[in-house]
Amino acid sequence: MKKNIIKTNIIKASSLILLALLCGLFASCMNGDWDEPDNTQAPFGNNSLTESNVITIAELIKKYPNVFASTDQNQEITEDIQIKGRVTGNDLGGNIYKQIILQDNTAAIIIAVNEGGLFGHLAEGQEILVNLKGLYIGGYRKMPEIGYPYNGNSIGRMQKDIWEKHYKLIGSPDTTVIKAVDFNSIKGDMNDNCGKLVTLRGITFSSADGKATFTTGSSVGNAVNQTLDGYGSNVVIRTSTYADFAAMVLPYDATAKKKLSADITGIATRYNNTWQILIRKTSDIKINN
Repeated sequence: MKKNIIKTNIIKASSLILLALLCGLFASCMNGDWDEPDNTQAPFGNNSLTESNVITIAELIKKYPNVFASTDQNQEITEDIQIKGRVTGNDLGGNIYKQIILQDNTAAIIIAVNEGGLFGHLAEGQEILVNLKGLYIGGYRKMPEIGYPYNGNSIGRMQKDIWEKHYKLIGSPDTTVIKAVDFNSIKGDMNDNCGKLVTLRGITFSSADGKATFTTGSSVGNAVNQTLDGYGSNVVIRTSTYADFAAMVLPYDATAKKKLSADITGIATRYNNTWQILIRKTSDIKINN
């Protein structure tokens, strides 16, 4: 009887040891699969892209002068060419919708993607490589844009799955290399400078009265244009009604009953022959006391 009990206990002990070894082996395999992810490649975009036939954004735009046509046009890019630049604007502040703005040291261009939350992986300062073959370039009211055909000859947003195949993230975002230029130094040349990151210094808003906000006035396309003192009607600050700062009161000193000047940074887009400055986020508004 005792021998049977001892034999049974030995079998149980052996089974427990074997089970422990199997659990340890399984846990080791799980740790290898889940606890040690491969961080050498970005989880977005097309990591297989390599630099080849990279041209500047200015050279790209010169290849397709139709972007400045009087009517909206688009054209497929059939050449095996690429551009490389840094993101200067995205949808972080709600004033830019399903677009990023890419700029190099020569020019800037809008890239339109039918995807929200682009700022999550295409942050300001992020350098990217874009393979252009198979995408379309056009002008939306003379503003150069990369995307896909929309409503006939117009240029619109490309689908997310198409975009994912055409770009590659390079390194980490670095905003220190992004420098805004003085708007007054470039405002006379729309073709070469539209889309660039600019700063307007010491401006005052025509409608500022202590009550008017960035979106007080007539809304067209869910956005409102605010004119600036001394700039005429062809330079406006354009604000989406969905922007984080939409309800912010235009700079004004209620006690002294006078307008306050401000330094405004934003993307200098164009709408035909009007400059439309798109503020990216609330911190782009610096009020001078």
